[in-house]
Amino acid sequence: YKGGMSESAIRAFEAREGLVVDGVLDEEVWSALGGPDSGAVTMEYEITEEDAATVDEIPEDYAERAEMDRLGYVRVSEAVAERFHMDEDFLTLLNPDAAFEAGETVMVVDPGARAEGEVTRIVVDKATRRLLAYSGEEVLTNYPVGIGSDETPSPSGTVEVNAVAIEPTYTYRPDVNFQQGDNDEVLELPAGANGPVGLVWIDLSEPTYGIHGTPEPAKLFVQQSHGCVRMSNWDADELAHLVSAGIEVEFVE
Repeated sequence: YKGGMSESAIRAFEAREGLVVDGVLDEEVWSALGGPDSGAVTMEYEITEEDAATVDEIPEDYAERAEMDRLGYVRVSEAVAERFHMDEDFLTLLNPDAAFEAGETVMVVDPGARAEGEVTRIVVDKATRRLLAYSGEEVLTNYPVGIGSDETPSPSGTVEVNAVAIEPTYTYRPDVNFQQGDNDEVLELPAGANGPVGLVWIDLSEPTYGIHGTPEPAKLFVQQSHGCVRMSNWDADELAHLVSAGIEVEFVE
């Protein structure tokens, strides 16, 4: 099950390991990953009532969203996919007969342990659409990201992290950011995985810009942002617990 994001991940791994960077899962890469001795990468998971309780319908209109308590998930399969760092389509492919109901056991990916350490600087590589988080000279983590377009570009040069917000609300300001539908007034949207900035907002010193989650992680490489750096909610959450205010974020072309 492969595409642009998996090829990008292989390229990042090859670069870290000092291998030829071609994005191909060849024998050399397979061996470096552990090959047949690497262990299982999937496991079983029983869907809980809590998973099902996170699901709700979410309207497209921002004015209607502003009246909700939370912008959670719209499908149980979406909630489970995010919990285990998966593409939702891949989850349903692994479980073709699943109804995705509480009490049902499904096959999921084992995401492994969270990264630990202290990030001392971040590099956002616009060309490869990757975010590299360094601890000293070592690349601690390397994530796929979505960046801005020519019309609404991401920042250039070096900025700093101002603050980190977990489960942020979102202030819709059409005169500053963009206009959604016919909404021309400032609106406060509730927190949640399907909010415009997902589950994390890492505020940058460049006004109105940040590093944040996204409601559609599978589209990181096919959609362009309004200038911010988009990450999957699970990657943004991991990064948020590794960074602190004041570290430098360098944007390279």
